[in-house]
Amino acid sequence: MKLPVSTEWLLHCAASLAQLEPGATASAAQLAQYYDLPPASLAKQLQALVRGGVLTATTGPGGGFRLARPTSEITLLGIVEAVDGVSPPYECREIRQRGRGALPAEECRTPCVLAERMGRAHEAWRRSLAETSLADIVAELPPEAPARTRRRLTGMG
Repeated sequence: MKLPVSTEWLLHCAASLAQLEPGATASAAQLAQYYDLPPASLAKQLQALVRGGVLTATTGPGGGFRLARPTSEITLLGIVEAVDGVSPPYECREIRQRGRGALPAEECRTPCVLAERMGRAHEAWRRSLAETSLADIVAELPPEAPARTRRRLTGMG
């Protein structure tokens, strides 16, 4: 499975916002500069996390983005699904019933073994992402990372 590059952007942005002091914000421009990303594209992508309930956005001086919930309540799955949706990456189109190798309908009453295996793999991937919160990610960072992120991202910390 290949996710769009914007998924990487938003996972990193959410992890960076998770390192800020509670209630602190960072603008799309600050995040874009921090990661050397195109500001307009990033701003548009960040809106997907706002719509998905991962971030909140404020306008005006001192405005920007911040986490909408505590880090322990935001999972990697929530971020990925806010950006990429919930559709499974594999869709069985029943090609086993087409062409010279077509199987009789009575042999195709249950999903094919490939569809079953792909579905299991997708569910294992989803489960793993659902079990990992932003709090877990921040806890795995070196101890000095949050202060460095605050200093470089917002000039604070």
